[in-house]
Amino acid sequence: MSVQYNSPVILTFFLLSLGVLFLGQYTGGWTTTHLFSVYRSSLKDPLFYIRLFGHVLGHGSWDHFLNNMLLLLVVGPPMEEKYGSLPLLKGILLTALISGILQCALFPRTALLGASGIVFMLIMLASLSGFSGGIPVTMLLVAALYLGQQIYDIIFARDNVANFMHIVGGVCGTVFGYVNAGPRRKRRK
Repeated sequence: MSVQYNSPVILTFFLLSLGVLFLGQYTGGWTTTHLFSVYRSSLKDPLFYIRLFGHVLGHGSWDHFLNNMLLLLVVGPPMEEKYGSLPLLKGILLTALISGILQCALFPRTALLGASGIVFMLIMLASLSGFSGGIPVTMLLVAALYLGQQIYDIIFARDNVANFMHIVGGVCGTVFGYVNAGPRRKRRK
């Protein structure tokens, strides 16, 4: 029996995030703040463009990292198998970019880091499994529960969680699923 690198995008994302966490600890948080958190800064700063994508690799603590990575490693590989590595990578990059831009535009005084937007993108994508043209009830239930929890947390929880960006990730996953389901159905016929 051999060990397989069965999900290259998801496993590489995990390893990069782990490396970024170790690097952040080694640099006393400097790299986490300056390379792997997105916040409003000058468009002339070349690091700003790295942060627009790199913020999804940064995590503030081991708990933050583990909570995101456990879900990523459970939900991600089946989605990579279903949609393919390159389309999934494009979905991850687009979700990172959209959430980074929205963070800078809507929350200019706070920084964003972590893979939870990507995780919620994958969760909504997984809820579309078996999509064949109609709106899947599983997707409606996941969306209602997920959206309800995020809205509740926005209103009542006073934590340091970027619930709005979770919603953005979920919307990205839903759009990604619907956009990529059409061409896959046509190819099967």
